[in-house]
Amino acid sequence: MAEVTLLHPNENEKYRLAPHNVEAEQALLGAILVNNEAYHRVSDFLLREHFFEPIHSEIYSVFGKIIQAGKAATPVTVKTFLPDELLENITMAQYLARLAAEAATVINAYDYGRSIYDLAIRRSLILIGEELVENAYESDVDETPVKQIEEAEKNLYELAERGHKNSGFQGFNVSLLDAIKLAEQAYQRDGHLSGTSTGLIDLDRLMGGLQSSDLIILAARPAMGKTALATNIAFHIAKNYKSEPTPDGQIKTIDGGVVGFFSLEMSSEQLATRILAEQAEISSSDIRRGKIHESQYSKLVDVSNKMSSMPLYIDDTGGINIAQLVARARRLKRQKGLDLLIVDYLQLLSGSARSANANRVQELTEITTSLKALAKELAVPILALSQLSRQVENRDDKRPQLADLRESGSIEQDADVVLFVYRDEYYLRNKEPKEGSPEHLTWQTEMEQVFGKADIIIGKQRHGPTGTVQLGFEAQYTRFTNLAKSDHLPEHME
Repeated sequence: MAEVTLLHPNENEKYRLAPHNVEAEQALLGAILVNNEAYHRVSDFLLREHFFEPIHSEIYSVFGKIIQAGKAATPVTVKTFLPDELLENITMAQYLARLAAEAATVINAYDYGRSIYDLAIRRSLILIGEELVENAYESDVDETPVKQIEEAEKNLYELAERGHKNSGFQGFNVSLLDAIKLAEQAYQRDGHLSGTSTGLIDLDRLMGGLQSSDLIILAARPAMGKTALATNIAFHIAKNYKSEPTPDGQIKTIDGGVVGFFSLEMSSEQLATRILAEQAEISSSDIRRGKIHESQYSKLVDVSNKMSSMPLYIDDTGGINIAQLVARARRLKRQKGLDLLIVDYLQLLSGSARSANANRVQELTEITTSLKALAKELAVPILALSQLSRQVENRDDKRPQLADLRESGSIEQDADVVLFVYRDEYYLRNKEPKEGSPEHLTWQTEMEQVFGKADIIIGKQRHGPTGTVQLGFEAQYTRFTNLAKSDHLPEHME
């Protein structure tokens, strides 16, 4: 028996090869050569950089170019675009012929492709781990452990979402394909929306739904109902969630979505009570005071059972800073998925320690800039609620304007969309004249015209028109509704 030399474990570590499977790569490439249909079974998720062997990566890339050009990829057509010599004792033509001769069947192509992809992800994980260890050993003075954790989480998120594809410049043809896909999805989707439907028809008509990567600011003075509008939208999207698996094992949302809700002002119980009241059509104040009868309680239980499986996740931690919010949002997207992020509300967030030592305007600038960057990174719309300044109350016309956004011009600058909630009824109710006076009759007429109505003012929209949408508002249920158009109402019978 030949003598076996045992290496010390530490020595063995030095010679460990990264996870790979050359045989699986050869089997897949052979399958594509025999039947080009095999390429279409893996091309949705498998890229050239996922191959361990550089020559296999090059061969796969040539396959893609030939097949996408509508031609057949065979050993004869492929070898023209590859180097002649592979090794000293074998030519490229001979290697391609051997791959085709020992090919797997097209049925197994997907499994081989998944194996190659998974091993590539594991190699990327090793790289992230090595970088993390290296940075921990040799970190700069200003490189805090929290910063290192955030960077590691970001890298892990990118790996989970995109398989560690490199970012940077891309050809305009790639962007054009994405634009065409967006148009196709809008055409095929109910309501012809390119974004996620809010459930409010007229608002969707002007905005095309909530658009991916947009920072949407929803601003109003207190008591206008901005939290109510946010919870209405969150519930509608979570309730309509439908998904399907993709070829690379990910889950793709086809309707509605997974919603993350940062409630910095209200507790999760208060937020759940609001949504319950809205859906069960029972006053939220009656629920809190226990002024409900048995049938209403049964309705609450029934509605809550239906809602319990909705993908709506609430984080009610108070006093968090923007870095913590970003890290938690990434984690939610990685673990549960994410299609809409809501922040209630902007002024309750704090910036990093560095900006907190500066003035509040600079701190808020950091917050809005970070939220916009997060929307692009996660490829989801972020709906951030914001308070308006008190100067609104000093004007005769109390309809909000962009200049009323509180504390920072960066809110208007970084936002893709700015929405204002305005209710004439709220201000008019506080101006009630003495009962029986001539002014009281005029006031009553005006109240009848605005009762149960709310205006959503689109003050800014990068990719659409501005304007005003009128909605119904049921204060007892904290619910916004679609307003029936007068030309859609049934004929009045005398």
